[in-house]
Amino acid sequence: MPFPAASASVRFNSRSKLLGSVALTCFLLLTPAFAEVLTLDRAIQLALEHNQRIRVSAYGPQIARANVLAEYGRFDPAIVFNRSYGEVETPGALLPLAKRPLTQTDDYSLSLDGLAPWGLSYSLGTTAENQRGTFNSFGDNYATFGGVTVTQPLLRGFGFGANLAGLRIAKANRGISDWQHKQTVMDTITNVIFAYNNLQQARDNLRIARLSRDLASQLFGENQKRNRVGSIADADVTQARARVATREESILVFERNVHDLENQLRLLIGEDKFAVDGAPLAIVELPPAAAMTVDAAADLRVAYELRPDYQSQRLGVKINRASQAFAQNQLLPRLDFVGSYGYGGLDPNFHTARTQVRTEDARVYSVGMQVRIPLTFSEGRGRARAARLTTKQSEADLVRLEEDIAVSVAAAAGQIATTQQRVAAAREALDLQQRVLSDEQKKFKAGSGDTRFVLQEQEQLAIVESSYVRALADQRRAHANYDSVIGRTLERYRVTLPK
Repeated sequence: MPFPAASASVRFNSRSKLLGSVALTCFLLLTPAFAEVLTLDRAIQLALEHNQRIRVSAYGPQIARANVLAEYGRFDPAIVFNRSYGEVETPGALLPLAKRPLTQTDDYSLSLDGLAPWGLSYSLGTTAENQRGTFNSFGDNYATFGGVTVTQPLLRGFGFGANLAGLRIAKANRGISDWQHKQTVMDTITNVIFAYNNLQQARDNLRIARLSRDLASQLFGENQKRNRVGSIADADVTQARARVATREESILVFERNVHDLENQLRLLIGEDKFAVDGAPLAIVELPPAAAMTVDAAADLRVAYELRPDYQSQRLGVKINRASQAFAQNQLLPRLDFVGSYGYGGLDPNFHTARTQVRTEDARVYSVGMQVRIPLTFSEGRGRARAARLTTKQSEADLVRLEEDIAVSVAAAAGQIATTQQRVAAAREALDLQQRVLSDEQKKFKAGSGDTRFVLQEQEQLAIVESSYVRALADQRRAHANYDSVIGRTLERYRVTLPK
């Protein structure tokens, strides 16, 4: 937007403001009464509520929490019931088929089975076995047991590291998913800010193009009048008319760009209908960005705490370390302690056999060891080596990311200072260019100027004003980018994500 600099440029500013007021009035008259004027804050709110990328991303933390629940479920005890029946014939070639010995077995068991976080598997319950056959004329003979049976790994599979690796990885993935969702929300907010600024910049460029066309049309009209009285040549009229046509073509390009940028903003705020030529989107003109002083060194520490990509990378290192610890444990041979303790019963009557267990008539226990040693350990060594290298790779990548963040924070901080200086320089250039055009117009009216020079200064004014508009938009974008680089976009706009 032009600013008054001298008496000659005040007329230019007044005309610009008048055209802007007329355009705004026409827009409000043509816009339905119920149409909402979209502020930047409202656009951010709509994006948070309706943006499809955020909706998709929101499923990630929920899925990760479900996976954590599944890992906890590995240690949930379970009630196990078993009922089986079997027959065994003793082979004998000299015996007739009808006289071969036959053994029938009924097995019953009811237990509470589970796994402890340090690797102990347990089964607390009771069993009953009834064997009958030709050896006892198929009479019942119940052998019962009630107690606990355990298996405790002593090498492979022992300890919290080996048994909680899946849970620790799931928890880390849950944290990564939370940070990734936060990154999606931050990126969406930043994209909304950029899209809003891009739309305002495009509309300002359209306004500048129309004003430049109007100035050329005004000059064309004046040249026609002066040509009729013979004070200027036909070539001056043709030059002015050609510039009017050129600027008309530029207006069509800017109008198309404005409409496309409107659709981009509509997409970000969750709309799903995008007309080729629809009603314009009502937005509020953003003020120039306030002066901002940054401390890149202090904000770098903030970035390490708040940036989702950095925190996700740290959790990735944690996952790889857990995987490495598990892989190292799997290199060990299998050595398990197995044992049981309880009470047994034996009687042809099932009730009596159960009562013997309940009254602890006969103690029953067993202890033992199971050993399993692979011949080559190739699989374990390969997995352990890959896990170790993956951990080192992720740690090195974390250092690389720290360097990238440091560079990006320094660059973003530099853009804050540069855009602020650009706005001041472009403002001064605009004021001076307005004076140059005013002086050239005065010379032309006095008869000492030339149509070509007036047209050139008009075009230069449009270029300079576009540069000023671009500098203002770049300054606002630089502020939004700095918040994104530091990781405080959500804090800046007071956005709290559900946990």
